[in-house]
Amino acid sequence: MTDETNRRTGLDWVTFIISGGFLILFLVMSLVNDTLMGEWITSAFDFSVTFFGAFWQLLLLATFVVGVALALSKYGKVKLGKLDTPEYSLFRWVSMILCTLLAAGGVFWAAGEPLYHYLTTPPLFAEEGMSPAESVVPGLAQSFFHWGFTAWASLGTVTTIVLMYAHYHKGYPLKPRTMLYPMFGEKIFRKGSIVGSVADIVSIIAVAAGTIGPIGFLGLQVGYALQYLFNVPDTIFTQSIVIIFLVVVASISAATGVDKGIQLLSRINVGLALILMLGMLILGPTLFIIDSFIGAEAYQIQNFVRMSLYRGDDGWLGYWTIFFWGWFIGFGPAMAMFISRISRGRSIRELILAVAILAPIVSNFWFAAVGGSGLFYEMENPGAISDALNNSGMPAAVMAIMEQVPFGTVMASGFLVVTIVFVATTADSMSYSVAVTLTGHAHPPRLLRVFWALLFGAIASTLLGIGESSIQTLQNFIVVTAVPVSILMLPPVWLAPKVAREMAVDQGIVLEEKQQQTQELEKKTS
Repeated sequence: MTDETNRRTGLDWVTFIISGGFLILFLVMSLVNDTLMGEWITSAFDFSVTFFGAFWQLLLLATFVVGVALALSKYGKVKLGKLDTPEYSLFRWVSMILCTLLAAGGVFWAAGEPLYHYLTTPPLFAEEGMSPAESVVPGLAQSFFHWGFTAWASLGTVTTIVLMYAHYHKGYPLKPRTMLYPMFGEKIFRKGSIVGSVADIVSIIAVAAGTIGPIGFLGLQVGYALQYLFNVPDTIFTQSIVIIFLVVVASISAATGVDKGIQLLSRINVGLALILMLGMLILGPTLFIIDSFIGAEAYQIQNFVRMSLYRGDDGWLGYWTIFFWGWFIGFGPAMAMFISRISRGRSIRELILAVAILAPIVSNFWFAAVGGSGLFYEMENPGAISDALNNSGMPAAVMAIMEQVPFGTVMASGFLVVTIVFVATTADSMSYSVAVTLTGHAHPPRLLRVFWALLFGAIASTLLGIGESSIQTLQNFIVVTAVPVSILMLPPVWLAPKVAREMAVDQGIVLEEKQQQTQELEKKTS
């Protein structure tokens, strides 16, 4: 199959109708009886956490370990995507990567989660009897872990290697089912392949739920912030205007494609985020941020395996680690497709280092700058941040932190802009990934990309009209969809080393075993 053949690949109407119809059905049922819908999803959520939580923990840990092992091995030199020179500069490439998972975490988790873990020490460390000052490091380290190495590795390491091998090196469509190609062969692409169709459908539903949820939450969060900063009434109308603005930005970006809109938006947003981090570092508690970042990063590394495999408190795990793991797994195939599209010409070593090492460290420093400042002000004046967090949630925590720093209104406004653009980059990149899934090639029709961006916004606005609980229900639903997606993401853990070796042989990095034996024999006889 050539790239030209892929360009002629038509729209997969079966996948389109089933996945789109499922989302519409979810919306209709929420409109009819949102309470009952919430109960169903909660029951399914509890089932997923109970019976798949341990599997997800092992899956993400194995994904990270295999990815790092490949990067450190001789296979790390393998070039991906059949290009010798990368398509994008290092900054543009890393910027687009950073705007995937960090967009989901954004400002509000960075402000709220470290404080939650500070106020209630995670159960793994609760028995160590720490004082309030001592509990800063483990609290921040737990946040680092949830947005750190294993989380990022699940989005674009071994899955990306398998996808890029099958798509760019073998010429097969760029779809979630392509991750199974090394195991099933060409039959996974045949019309009527049940396994292939299910892989594509559940991946679309999962990433749609994971994108619509943050869009809806953004409406709630920005609505609160606009009222707090500028006395704009926090109504469903205001929230809908925020979502409409975001979707328009995302649609324009998606319409112009990866080479223009998405990479430009990502570059601008990472630049703004770096300015804000620098601002917090200078205006906030500078030494505390630096010290807590270094201490918490070291604490996370020291306790990495324990945190990865902790199974002691099911309730806490379901509310925190397993919830996040399910959320990230649901994003996994779409993120891997997007990272595959932007990583041509990069080596396996560059890919793993950027996605599983560099991006987590940048994310962790973002959490240290925002959440670490909140911890400092909470220690200085107990209740200064926690009262706002407990009474009004994470948006209030951000505003409370900004109250403590010079030029607080300017900084808070900057954080709002960055948050909106972060979520817009998620919406445009995920609408692109869904369009790619439905067509199978890296340049899906512009109208299809825009359609999905608009659909995400329309569903989010409608769910907001029903009530905040509907957005929370959808957020929990992505964890449910992570069950089949996690099964899809398991084979690349052992397939990635296999395809890496094949590419290494093709590129002359390693010799075939027979050829190696012949050369050794020739050396001995000469």
